[in-house]
Amino acid sequence: MRHGMRHGGRGFGPGFGRGRGFGGRHGHDDEGRGRRRRMFDSGELRLVLLRLIADEPRHGYDLIRRIEELTGGAYAPSPGVIYPTLTLLDDMGQIAAADSEGAKKLFAITAEGQAELDANAALVDELLARLAEVGDEQQRTDSVSVRRAMGNLRAVLMNRLRDRELDEATLHEIVARIDEAAQKIERL
Repeated sequence: MRHGMRHGGRGFGPGFGRGRGFGGRHGHDDEGRGRRRRMFDSGELRLVLLRLIADEPRHGYDLIRRIEELTGGAYAPSPGVIYPTLTLLDDMGQIAAADSEGAKKLFAITAEGQAELDANAALVDELLARLAEVGDEQQRTDSVSVRRAMGNLRAVLMNRLRDRELDEATLHEIVARIDEAAQKIERL
């Protein structure tokens, strides 16, 4: 543990304090840690945007906000991803500008866009389910009291590990208690 801290690591073992990203349990690096992967693969964001626009005409910021809502705040696509995708959908004839809200350009789905959605209905349902799953996981894991308790544990550990007089036996006791707590939580 100390070795990891001296060499730039956090000292809490693989993955401690790191989010699983959007790969979740499905993607891991060679050490078993979760790796961050893109929320959407090629073309998937396009389908999600089409579906959201099919529900009601929307502008870019509204699409960003809606995806963020679906994921419980865990993911919000950047304008640098949304607006080029909207331009592509418009160029493909799958959406068209509708009545505007001031300076914001609203987009509505076209017949071509609806045909694309219909042809990919199963994938679109999967993508929306993925967003909902991220939102559910965010809600389960983003509890204020859990974050407070984890922060408290981290602060106590950092304080104890900085103690230059910490002996090897005490270090092993700390590790054993953390492992014991993890096992108890896992059995709940």
